[in-house]
Formats: sequence, structure tokens, C-alpha cells
Amino acid sequence: QLQLVESGGGLVQPGGSLRLSCAASGFSLDDFAIGWFRQAPGKEREGVSCISSSGGSANYADSVKGRFTISRDNTKNTVYLQMNSLKPADPAVYYCAARRYYCRSGTRFWDYWGQGTQVTVSS
Repeated sequence: QLQLVESGGGLVQPGGSLRLSCAASGFSLDDFAIGWFRQAPGKEREGVSCISSSGGSANYADSVKGRFTISRDNTKNTVYLQMNSLKPADPAVYYCAARRYYCRSGTRFWDYWGQGTQVTVSS
């Protein structure tokens, strides 16, 4: 059974950091691009960052550039999202998703999804 499991969410003060993990089970991530998305209450799910299957290409939403870093460790079958300088605009449920090889904009192009992890930014 193919499964993605996110972890690492929680409560952090503005300016703080969190590292999210996306672990795969039941399949190897070697051939999959991994995207991170987030969805705040009352808003559509939006793309945050994505990394290609090789790790050679990564992209970021303008709102998180310079603050978030995506990386992957295929030996651990895990992708990470390091989030620094968190802002009040960042709270949401963060999801990871997988699709073959390359990143692509639009949630409809992603084949596998995790259940999400909550990120809260509050003083």
C-alpha cells in the first residue's frame, strides 16, 4: 500500500523554525517528485515547494522563497521542508504529495497525498 506520512508540524512563535518530514512507505521515492502544499481554513490548497525525483531541481512559491528549503534523502525514503522565519501568514495544514519524476503546478496532477500536518504560528 502506497502511503505518505507527514510529521514535524506544531506550534511555533513568529520568527521560529520547523522541519517537516514526508516519509514514504510501500514504494520508493527514487522515481517521484515530491511537492509540499498547504491549505489554510477557507482557502484553496496551494503549492509551497517541490523537488524533482533526482533532487536536481527545486522550486518555491514566492511567499516562502528565502525562508523555506526543500531537500530529500532517498536512502531514508524521506523528503524534508525546513521552514525558517515563520510568519503569521504561514499557518495551515501542510501536505506532501508525489508524482512521477517532475514537478508540476496544480494539485490535480499529483497522484499520492499524505494526510497533512498542522503548522501554527502564534505568540
